[in-house]
Amino acid sequence: MNSSRPLKILIIDSNDERAAVVEDGLSGYGDAQILRMGLLTDLVRKIEEIQPDVIFVDVDSPDRDTLENMRSVSDVMPRPIIMFVEESEASLAEEALRAGVSAYIVDGLSSRRVKPILDVAILRFKVFQKMREELDKAKSDLASRKIVERAKGLLMEQRKLSEEEAYKLLRNTAMKDGKSILDIADNLISISRLLKG
Repeated sequence: MNSSRPLKILIIDSNDERAAVVEDGLSGYGDAQILRMGLLTDLVRKIEEIQPDVIFVDVDSPDRDTLENMRSVSDVMPRPIIMFVEESEASLAEEALRAGVSAYIVDGLSSRRVKPILDVAILRFKVFQKMREELDKAKSDLASRKIVERAKGLLMEQRKLSEEEAYKLLRNTAMKDGKSILDIADNLISISRLLKG
């Protein structure tokens, strides 16, 4: 979210009265640019065009297509999504949160609640994104470590080196070639596969 410019907020609702309640609740939200759409059709493409910072979705009761649309948006362009629904089952609320919805509000649409809900949804989204980035980094680091360990194992087996000697060889080769140890390890594994053929 870019704090140097006003928020761009997209309201998706086919019901003009409900959308007006959300707009009224956002009226005191600085210089926010508020846009409206009536339908969820071709949503990902429209989100890519509009580039909203936050998305409000108002529906009577979310169906599987609506939730799948939210998942598609979250996969392609993660951003806070606030969903107001008239009625819902617990399983749909859980599914909505898994689809990337930051706030799922059942039968609670009132203009005075819009701003506090928006503030909490943005904070929750930021916390979730940070956790997701940390998890992705941890997975990437683990995968990298496994590749280096495998390359060391190959060197230890083929050249009868100790673990420390194998690591030093990888490190020195990386420095000499101006590459990362991971690149050298990955290349070594690829060549080993090719030779085993």
